[in-house]
Amino acid sequence: MKHVVTFNESLTKPCKKVSVEDGLEIAAELFKVLNKRKDGIGLAANQIGIDARVAVVNVKEPIILINPRIIEQRDEIFYYEGCLSFPGKPCRTTRYKYVIVECDNHEPKLYFGPQDTEPGMAEFETETLSKKDRHEVELLESVCIQHEIDHLNGLRILDRTYEMKPIKVKNKFGRNETVMITDGKETKTLKYKKALPLIESEKWEIYVPANARGMK
Repeated sequence: MKHVVTFNESLTKPCKKVSVEDGLEIAAELFKVLNKRKDGIGLAANQIGIDARVAVVNVKEPIILINPRIIEQRDEIFYYEGCLSFPGKPCRTTRYKYVIVECDNHEPKLYFGPQDTEPGMAEFETETLSKKDRHEVELLESVCIQHEIDHLNGLRILDRTYEMKPIKVKNKFGRNETVMITDGKETKTLKYKKALPLIESEKWEIYVPANARGMK
């Protein structure tokens, strides 16, 4: 059985497209590695030394992605994530809450992100998961999908790292002006007068969107 490669330059190179038939065989190997390790929820082919655009994710259910491509993404967020290829190096990343993905082995498109409605939820899920729990699980799945597709594009979590720097906000906002704040894992949109106690606790800070930070 193959092992997960760590801190390897091969992880910075985009992977090659493969046929669906070959992709399914590679996916089976990826699931074997995940099941044996029991410490991951997703894995890309290049993480086990295979140059192929294939990845698997197992958050709500097992998903195979063959030649995946993100065609739409919205609602930028911060997320704190780790990687099997960079053990002990978790970091805060910029991701998106919602993504739409096309794959050669799925028709139609795949939609990922927290859903406000319950249709389609398995009976077990609706009975055992609270609305907040479902939101967190579906958000985790969306981030994991982005994480694995990044691997196939030669991107690592280190390439998504964003180290937030506190900014002084005194006298910059009106009391009733709406602001977005973050603690690095969660974001909230509040009126400034309600956000101020959280900011002053130094556990939360004003969220600066990517386009305001000069990021691409």
